Amino acid sequence: MEKTIISHGKDETIALGVSLAKLLRPEDVILLTGDLGAGKTTFVGGVAQGLHIHESVLSPTFNIMKCYFDGTLPLYHIDAYRLEGQNIEIGLDEYIEGDGACFIEWPAYIAPLIPDEHLDIEIKNLGGNDRSITFKSNHPRYDLIVEEVGQ
Repeated sequence: MEKTIISHGKDETIALGVSLAKLLRPEDVILLTGDLGAGKTTFVGGVAQGLHIHESVLSPTFNIMKCYFDGTLPLYHIDAYRLEGQNIEIGLDEYIEGDGACFIEWPAYIAPLIPDEHLDIEIKNLGGNDRSITFKSNHPRYDLIVEEVGQ
């Protein structure tokens, strides 16, 4: 199942993240793809708001991963960009298979760690403030999310 939603600015991208947060459960894995600056971290910031996380969500590019535990569900935000060609056996699987929702930017760089069942979200910059946000499911669990997100 697939759904594309057009966001006309940062506030709409955040609102879509808030909408997704309401549908998340422990052990959900969400893969985020898109060019640098497409809005992946902004989207995850919206998810954090929806999970009642009060910390600011910053890109984990230099840290590889940031964890947020003060919300209604733990949020794990991984940016695998710096792991291209590196040893990926650094314990990320404990979070990917953990008790929270795990969002992974640049997932191709840690492909062996990605579970078969996950939700793909692709964010494309359409120019200006417009973004195309496409949700793709490969499992009935995520079909439900794709149906409901953004409503």
